[in-house]
Amino acid sequence: MVNCRECQKEVSEQAFSCPHCGAPYPAKPVWDGWGYEYKSKTSIAGLPLIHISFKYRPNRAPVVARGVIAIGQFSVGIINISQFGLGVVCISQFAIAGYALAQLAVAWRLIAQVGLYLSEGRGQAVYSLIELAQKFF
Repeated sequence: MVNCRECQKEVSEQAFSCPHCGAPYPAKPVWDGWGYEYKSKTSIAGLPLIHISFKYRPNRAPVVARGVIAIGQFSVGIINISQFGLGVVCISQFAIAGYALAQLAVAWRLIAQVGLYLSEGRGQAVYSLIELAQKFF
């Protein structure tokens, strides 16, 4: 038995929540959320070389993967593998990128199910931003 980090009452070391105050994982001295996160120690231009994040903070806010190579539900970086991605190269469900392989995307060049592109695009419903602008303006 150990003391809960929040209410200081005695709890089991295996408890998922404190029976007294409800704190998640009360035996841990520090707890910063649910899920998995990894950041490499190597960094380039202030960004970790690899940042993998499938994590949520205690307030349920997602932790965005930010790195040269960013992998996660939400990611920002040079190379992204994610559900929602923003970067130079994205393999995502939803992407804003220079080059994208996505279900829905806005990119310079892309392969998408639905997308808008500037230079070149392929997919089911993929349209050039310039052609679209000419139709409406």
